Amino acid sequence: MSMNPPRAARPSRSAAIARALPTGPLRDSAEFLRGFVRSPAQVGSVVPSSRRLEQRLVRSAAIAQAATVVELGPGTGGTTAALLRAMQPDARLLAIELDARFHRHLSGNLNDPRLSLELGGAQQLEEFLERRRLPPPDAIVSGIPFSTMPPEVSDRIAAAVARVLPHGGRFVAYQVRAHVADFMRPYLGAPRMEWEMVNVPPVRVFTWTKG
Repeated sequence: MSMNPPRAARPSRSAAIARALPTGPLRDSAEFLRGFVRSPAQVGSVVPSSRRLEQRLVRSAAIAQAATVVELGPGTGGTTAALLRAMQPDARLLAIELDARFHRHLSGNLNDPRLSLELGGAQQLEEFLERRRLPPPDAIVSGIPFSTMPPEVSDRIAAAVARVLPHGGRFVAYQVRAHVADFMRPYLGAPRMEWEMVNVPPVRVFTWTKG
């Protein structure tokens, strides 16, 4: 009779892969990189926004005072989570994401009753607000890359943003390039522009207040 101890069961391939995958911010970064490789024109960056950039966006858009917020292009949800942390308990956030995998990632990782997720293009902004029965947003935050989209799409998004913003509403866009200002200027005038250097890459943060 053999006295050797039984051989330990070999872990399954799926379990080994699950252990190897990064979690939290690292996993978000990996998902963001995969999104950039899939569609660089839609994603526009290889890594998510930095904490410093997220806080600058929260301040520029006056999120703490907003009752309804819209985010265009939430990606893997780092900025979305920052907006939710800054929002009032009874505020609402509509996040519109074009990439189906990012949308699934957000649906599985962000659980907040104030958040509504929509899969589609930013030019459908008015349609999604109506579908969710949301009032005009006090703030719209956008990370979508205006510099890589077809000009006609960028113009439709700019026009939709201007239509839905109420008097005093804010539109904040963070971009590597300055193309968004060219598209928004006919609708909302000249923006205030600031650099956020603590980000990869450094980005411009444009802020408009409708008045």
